Amino acid sequence: MSCSEQQRESIVPDLNFHPSGRHFLQIPGPSPVPDRILRAISYPTIDHRGPEFGALGRKVLAGIRRVFKTEHPVVIYPASGTGAWEAALSNTMSKGDAVLMYETGHFAALWKKMAERLGLKPEFLGLPGLEGWRRGVQAHMIEARLRDDARHEIKAVCVVHNETSTGVTSDIAAVRRAIDAAGHPALLMVDTISGLASADYRHDEWGVDVTVSGSQKGLMLPPGISFNVVSPKALEVGKRATLGKSFWAWDEIIEMNKTGYWPYTPSTNLLYGLSEALDMIEQEGLENVFERHERLAAACRAAVRAWGLEIQCLEEACHSPVLTGVMMPSGVDADCVRKLIYENFNMSLGAGLGKLKGLMFRIGHLGDCNDLTLLATLGGCQMGLHLSGVELKGDGVAAAMQYLRDTARPVARNPHERIPAANQASQLAVGGRKLAGAHS
Repeated sequence: MSCSEQQRESIVPDLNFHPSGRHFLQIPGPSPVPDRILRAISYPTIDHRGPEFGALGRKVLAGIRRVFKTEHPVVIYPASGTGAWEAALSNTMSKGDAVLMYETGHFAALWKKMAERLGLKPEFLGLPGLEGWRRGVQAHMIEARLRDDARHEIKAVCVVHNETSTGVTSDIAAVRRAIDAAGHPALLMVDTISGLASADYRHDEWGVDVTVSGSQKGLMLPPGISFNVVSPKALEVGKRATLGKSFWAWDEIIEMNKTGYWPYTPSTNLLYGLSEALDMIEQEGLENVFERHERLAAACRAAVRAWGLEIQCLEEACHSPVLTGVMMPSGVDADCVRKLIYENFNMSLGAGLGKLKGLMFRIGHLGDCNDLTLLATLGGCQMGLHLSGVELKGDGVAAAMQYLRDTARPVARNPHERIPAANQASQLAVGGRKLAGAHS
């Protein structure tokens, strides 16, 4: 029995259990929900056909478009990100359609499995073995495959923007360029479930046809609502799609959304939370949100390097601002390290999934996270690694502290306030990549 299985068997659910301090939920989603969002979700439920709800609907639909950086419709479902995956496929595909899906990790593999169950014919493209899970999408491979598809049998290219299982963020603009260079009409579908509101994402500018996302990551909400962003091309293709759909159908939702309503009962209280989350993001400023995530991620990577451990993602340009995967030395079970940290320091870390099970753990630094949150998280990791007998080369917490100190700046109090840190440009370059236009 593995350490994670032992942990599951040993825990008796007690939702009223309150140890001292707070539980550190440092998995890469669901992320911690801020108190002000929890308070918003607790508001009394209102009539989802009344005027107050219409105003709420119009507000969140306008606000979420700004986060996706789109002028196109954003469909909001009362579902998890998995539901939004299905909506993207069922609204655009017909049974037997070929789809090209790029393997960057566990969630890309799950999307492929869904395509198979829907009666599609997915082709999985990627680098062999574990190598493909340690690097971003190789756009040239997509271009070469599409050039070979002279009959245009491939109807969509599906890629994951920020792969939650690996800590790899891929260049979506490069994928769009590859499709265009091949002169291929396939739709571009992108999963940014863990990337949205944490990593820079530009639906319109990058030429994405359908974007899929969810509420429980950078938006700082509980799980339960998900999104499709739909281009005019995707809407036109959808008119000819024959896969069965009713709940997921775009046409009724988009039409009713024009006045702020849904064709069925929406998740009213989660929409209250979304409204509050959008206010928080706009108060900080979306670009400031991205810079905060990049800075925290760079500090986390500084800690991992100081420990002498390997970062799961091998490509500097693809390091995720959302999470960092930490590879364990040979012979060390990462799940046992996670279990020890959970039991001793009341902190949850992400497990290695699929090909990476037992080989790594994932540190989430997304959403409602700041310098001190990260330092506490790294402190728990460092103590847990010592207790697990992992030999560390240096003090990762000190390395992260130095990085955060050297790039410190006052907290932005409004979305137009951009206060540069001392030596920020050079420090962030050392941390991995330039912030502005990382994927342009």
